[in-house]
This record gives sequence, C-alpha cells and structure tokens, in this order.
Amino acid sequence: MKILVTGAAGFIGMHTSLRLLARGDEVVGLDNLNDYYDPTLKEARLARLTPHAGFRFVKMDVADRAGMEALFAAERFDRVIHLAAQAGVRYSLQNPHAYVDSNLVGFMNILEGCRHARVQHLVYASSSSVYGGNTKMPFSEQDSVDHPVSIYAATKKANELMAHTYSHLYGLPTTGLRFFTVYGPWGRPDMALFLFTRAILEGRPIDVFNHGRMRRDFTYIDDIVEGVIRTLDRVAAPDPAFDALQPNPGTSNAPYRVFNIGNHDPVELMDFVAAIEDALGMRAEKNFLPLQDGDVPATYADTSALDAWTGFAPATGVREGVGRFVAWYRAYYKV
Repeated sequence: MKILVTGAAGFIGMHTSLRLLARGDEVVGLDNLNDYYDPTLKEARLARLTPHAGFRFVKMDVADRAGMEALFAAERFDRVIHLAAQAGVRYSLQNPHAYVDSNLVGFMNILEGCRHARVQHLVYASSSSVYGGNTKMPFSEQDSVDHPVSIYAATKKANELMAHTYSHLYGLPTTGLRFFTVYGPWGRPDMALFLFTRAILEGRPIDVFNHGRMRRDFTYIDDIVEGVIRTLDRVAAPDPAFDALQPNPGTSNAPYRVFNIGNHDPVELMDFVAAIEDALGMRAEKNFLPLQDGDVPATYADTSALDAWTGFAPATGVREGVGRFVAWYRAYYKV
C-alpha cells in the first residue's frame, strides 16, 4: 500500500515507518522538523528512513492548507497514519496557540485530504490525556471523556469528535488510538525517561512530581507500533451492536473506532525511577515537587477492546523496555 505517515521524524512516526517499509509498503513521510525539541534528533531519526527505496520525505506543516491539499491530490494515498501533533501537556499551558494550529487546523487538513482523495482508512493519534479528571480505573473507551485538564487533552478529544463527523458524513473510516505514556529508544527528550536518564548521568537531581505518588501505564514503543499496524490493517466499520439510546463512545453506527493502547499494568513512578537507576548502575538525587497543573496522578488502560478487534495486547515489561532505552541512549550520546 501507499501510506502517508505524518510526524515521520517523530518518535512513534519513525518506528512505524520502519515497520511499514520492512513489510514492503511505500511510505511518504511528512514532518515540519520544528524545534519543540532538538531537531538534530529528528534528523537522525529521518536518516534511518531515507536509505529505504520505498521511502520519500516531504517537509511540510500539516497546518499548511494549500500544501496539504496539493499533496493529497498528487499522491492518492491508500491509507493515512496521522501522528503529527504539538505534543506535551505542560507546554500546552505556555503556548496554547501552537496546539490549535497543529492539532486542530492540521487535523482538519488531514480529514479534508482523506475525504477528497477517498482514502481507505485514517488511523490517528489520540491520547490517554483525554480521560482528564476521570478516577475510575482502568480507563475504558466506554467512559466519558468530558473533563479534560489541559488544552492538549482538549485538542485530542476534539480530534476524535472531528473524525466521527467525517466518518458519519462522508463514510471515511477512522480509527483513533489513545496512547498511554510511550517510551523506548529514540524517544522524546521532553519525556520523563529521557529527562531522568540525562540528569542522572550528568549528576543532576531529577524532578519527581506529586512527591512520587504517580502511576503511569508505561507502554513500550514496539507494542505501540504493533497496535498501530494492526488497527491500520483492519479498517474501521460500523458497530452492528451500536445502540443510539445507550451509545458506546468507542464505536458508532458510522465507520469509526477508538482504542486504548496501553500496557494494562500501571507502574509506580518510584519503581520506574528504580528501573532507570538499575539500568544505569547509578542512584538519582530526587527533588520532590507537587503535582503540576494539567497533569493527572494516574493512568491505567483497559485494552480489552483493542485485543478483541486485533488479537493484540501490549505486554513489554518496564524493566526490559527501560534497559533497551538506556542502551540506546548510551550508544547514541556516547556516554
């Protein structure tokens, strides 16, 4: 198939593109290579993709309406994996307009491109952040997600609503994937694993929020990619059991689906730190701080719907995944 992967120079985008290329798909990778974090890391990821004969790179911002229209008209993609977004909960408190441009305007351009080019299936990144103030665990796709606690989360919920509208109006099959704390080699420098590893190696204290009383459903990158590929290959379809009197938010009478992709095994933050310390063979000096605005104390994914739809459930343990990240980090930064 000919597949557009947006955010191809990103963490999940690079790994997903490599998997698609390995199985023989043609991949057009799009990224704007912005400076939200070190662009040299994005360029290094891109350098892993460009040697593949089936890969072509397009430098473009998804918010570029004319550019996106021209791209979809020229390429006629079979399917689209939309991973480009302005990421980060904390940054959304500082620069909310960046999230509107990328996550709302950009997503509209993706939907319009898919609609007019008659794309077979759009798979897009949502986030566990949509669960916001929910406290019932584990988080299920059948739960309400009406109480976001950051603009980032609000834009991701908006993406799901926009996708449903296009599935309903135009019959565009869409699948949203709520990612739970993705980590692994080539990860984002603004994420805890990267920040902690760097600080410990440099002899600096690490900031531990909510005084360490945090739990996260850490999900290893290979499991995320497997979920993305499996959902891409099973095109979203109307749910024959959908009841409009008691609607299930995760399905529809339109070709629309939403799935959690998480490890279904939340880990205490202090246990995560211990795994990093053990992998490094070093102890961390810890700076305990209160919970930050926009953050939540715990995440925990119910993945039964994903398992039922694709036959897959993430299962990579944190110690194994952290060990692989630390090995990559030491090799990449030569430390």
